Amino acid sequence: MSKLLAEFIPIRIGGGSVNYTVLNEKKEYYNQNRYLLSDDVLKNYETAFEIEYTHNSTAIERNTLTLMETKLLLEDKLSVGGKNLREIYEIVNHNKAFAYVQKCINENKSLDENIIKDIHALLMENIMVGGVYRNVDVYISGAQHSPPPPQEMYIQIKNFYMDLISKNNANPVELAAWTHAEFVKIHPFTDGNGRTSRLVMNYQLMANGYLPISITKESRLEYFEALESYALHGDIDTFGKFIANIENTRLDIYIKAIENCISNKQDGEFEMKM
Repeated sequence: MSKLLAEFIPIRIGGGSVNYTVLNEKKEYYNQNRYLLSDDVLKNYETAFEIEYTHNSTAIERNTLTLMETKLLLEDKLSVGGKNLREIYEIVNHNKAFAYVQKCINENKSLDENIIKDIHALLMENIMVGGVYRNVDVYISGAQHSPPPPQEMYIQIKNFYMDLISKNNANPVELAAWTHAEFVKIHPFTDGNGRTSRLVMNYQLMANGYLPISITKESRLEYFEALESYALHGDIDTFGKFIANIENTRLDIYIKAIENCISNKQDGEFEMKM
């Protein structure tokens, strides 16, 4: 094991607080050394993530396509039988919306109202009219928190966009967690708020050099409880830690691949000298 691998990989985020300094160091190391990974390796990692992310984000909202069916639909372009059209569109649309997020990041665009409405419109293609705020009350099944009525929602969503600007200097991971938690608390659309909020969370992470993350369907309960804690008590720490741990795990995967690449290169150079 190389020195850098020994320094980075064993460190975990846990306990009572999040070590954002360590997380930032990992992010910087990844960004400085990702060039060591071949284009094929990076492409494989990115494709695998996109399929997993689309599957998990839609499965959290009760989409029944399996991970393999999601792969067949997105990567192999094969039709999936026995599924209703809405579920198919949810998968295809999510993939399009994530591509749009990546495009905006590459163009160095700051997250704003127009981008969020565009994300929602892409998610809702062939399902309903997207990018339009609700004018009816909505309720979240199983939650103690109730989203605000339309008139109050309009005030809160405008404040949300102003806060996006004022919080621009906050810790990027905390900012991403707050962006998600506050947006889904307001629930400005009649449908698709969860998928939209997970995309805007990843927008904030990627815009600040972090990797996008996928919240697994298996962690749905912990995820919802952390969001509920914020909605009821304004507790962003629990959700921030939840997001930071997933980011930490993702960065470790890439760091390990980078260190393996360095180690293999060093072994090859040693063999040539021998």
